[in-house]
Amino acid sequence: MNRGFLRTAASFTSDLTLVVEIGMGLALTAGMVLAQRGYYRAHAWCQSAVVLMNLVAIVLTMAPSFRRSFTPPIPTGLLNSYYVLAAVHAGLGTIAELLGLYIFVVAGTNILPKRLRFTRYKPWMRTALALWWLVLLLGVATYLRWYVTPLL
Repeated sequence: MNRGFLRTAASFTSDLTLVVEIGMGLALTAGMVLAQRGYYRAHAWCQSAVVLMNLVAIVLTMAPSFRRSFTPPIPTGLLNSYYVLAAVHAGLGTIAELLGLYIFVVAGTNILPKRLRFTRYKPWMRTALALWWLVLLLGVATYLRWYVTPLL
């Protein structure tokens, strides 16, 4: 078995993904502080980089891991925290990433027609950040359930 560096049952890739995702959560929070202090260009670069890096992490590590590990026995699997945490994390994570990409496209490009754009950025960005942190916490819970306490 390929052990990771966090000394759990997780692989190196799972450990690295967890650490990188926590770092991205901290970077998003730092980006929020940049906006509050009026450094909007730095804020835009920071948030955009995280959203795009997260997309790469989803495609390269999280989606393949989910496909390999998530096959719940119906209907009993739906009562097992192993499957429930992963499903909620994946569902809300998909929404959070799509919301982040939507904000990225609206704030950073002119691709979308006016009727699909918003002008009040704060509510959208605050919602995305709150959702992102919820998904991050669910990701940590999923990691703990899958690799630290797999017998519960």
